[in-house]
Amino acid sequence: MTPESPLRAATFVGGGNMATALIGGLVAGGARADSFRVVEPLAAQRDRLAQRFDGIRVHDAITEDALRGADIVVLAVKPQQMRDVAQALAPLVDAVPVVLTIAAGIRTADLARWLGGYRRIVRAMPNTPALIGRGISGAYADPSADAQARATATQVLQAAGEVVWCEREEALDAVTGLSGSGPAYVFFLLEALQQAAIAQGFDAATARALAYATFDGAVALAQRSDQDLATLRANVTSKGGTTERGLAVLSARAVDAALRDAVAAATARARELGDEFGAAK
Repeated sequence: MTPESPLRAATFVGGGNMATALIGGLVAGGARADSFRVVEPLAAQRDRLAQRFDGIRVHDAITEDALRGADIVVLAVKPQQMRDVAQALAPLVDAVPVVLTIAAGIRTADLARWLGGYRRIVRAMPNTPALIGRGISGAYADPSADAQARATATQVLQAAGEVVWCEREEALDAVTGLSGSGPAYVFFLLEALQQAAIAQGFDAATARALAYATFDGAVALAQRSDQDLATLRANVTSKGGTTERGLAVLSARAVDAALRDAVAAATARARELGDEFGAAK
């Protein structure tokens, strides 16, 4: 299999929302549902996966059969569950070409330790828009993971959106603070705009429509333009006009600094969580 070859088979450990989104994106891209196995302890979730993806194979525990033929094992469990899952996987992992973890805060060195020294690991941080195929993931590959391992992990992650590769694992903390936590910042701003519109006399539905369309249209315009954001902002800020007056308030309240501080605080918390999870022996 070359770095350009398609994914033949994958095993997901954890069958929750993110795993479902990744499998759904891969199937929508042409992969066969019967090329995927999912290890999921909850019977109700196994049933939901079997109903949604005709032919998918579900298992209640990590076994040789669950891993047979897999090009990649995707660990899609909660960080608090990762040590137990990794230790269950450890006796069988040597034959696996690459392990992709999407659990927040679990560092590759700690995961490798729980896997008994296995190091062909890719660590990724997707965000919640991945659930609708509009996400973005930051990814880091341990040096032991070769080009094929990175290509396979990229194929899986691209099923739910864009992928940005980081040269340093530490950068994933900042990815967590920015794009991982970022959807909540956007929802916060949308909520504030909606409330501002309501304060000006609009009903809630109209206020929501105005706020959503403003964000959606502005992002689309920025993506299609070759101008930087400062220029785009200046283009809609006429001297003495309404936008200039509104931006003056945002500047006086240091909204830009508050957003930088929010990302910095979330990044610091990501580091703390890595220390906490990694302390587990």
